[in-house]
Amino acid sequence: MSNESRNEGMWEEIDRYRNYMKCPDFGAVLGKSDQQKELPQPPLCKNAKGDVILLSDDFSDARTGKRYDELLDIRRSVRVYDEYSPMTKNQLAFLLWSAQGISEVRGEKYCTLRPVPSGGARHSFETYFFANNVEGLHQGIYHYLPYEHIGEKHVSIEFIGGLFDHKKETAKMLAMQKWASNASVIVYLTCVAYRAEWRYNSMAHRVALIDLGHIGQNMMLSAAAMGLGSCCIAAYDQKLCDKALGVDGYEEYTVYACTVGKAK
Repeated sequence: MSNESRNEGMWEEIDRYRNYMKCPDFGAVLGKSDQQKELPQPPLCKNAKGDVILLSDDFSDARTGKRYDELLDIRRSVRVYDEYSPMTKNQLAFLLWSAQGISEVRGEKYCTLRPVPSGGARHSFETYFFANNVEGLHQGIYHYLPYEHIGEKHVSIEFIGGLFDHKKETAKMLAMQKWASNASVIVYLTCVAYRAEWRYNSMAHRVALIDLGHIGQNMMLSAAAMGLGSCCIAAYDQKLCDKALGVDGYEEYTVYACTVGKAK
């Protein structure tokens, strides 16, 4: 866009967001964090509110034998899905684990090590999903519980609730992207902001957005490894997503979505 085509107000807004992407002097910007004040650390994960469901205890058969360079070559955003081809429980389990599974807890519940990196190992996200077409799983919204099986290839979930008219409601949740309702699974990531704010104050949110990119790439490569298509989504209706996932929209709020299913 040329300088002439931008009015003063637009320039101010563009400058503000460009500066948000930059990395200032952390020490000068942050001040004293709650961690430095020795305030209690927030929990590493949310606890289950309902019955815990073991989704899978072995997802070794979910992956294909493709080489890593092949996965990079075939990974593409897919928006046309075969709505009649279900995912298996093991495929879903591998997808969830690769995005936010916990392999180890360090210190006195100080931080977790996962398949994705996170600034300061804060991992300020929770993983939910809408199961549209998964073998042996009732249609509805679920919450992934990575803390249930630390260091194990076990995946547990809990049921959050159903959707009355899933095609209409999921389309509305994702800014009227109707194609998304044909995916076998729609993964939603929420941010529990204080997990990162406890350490990084106002810089936490910039770091968290970088972390989301790591998670999205892991999910897409994992989908490719299972012969499935995927598409990461940043356009969604904030209030509808937060309400459907059962989060308050302030302390925890939706920040990302990803569809996964058999490409048509």
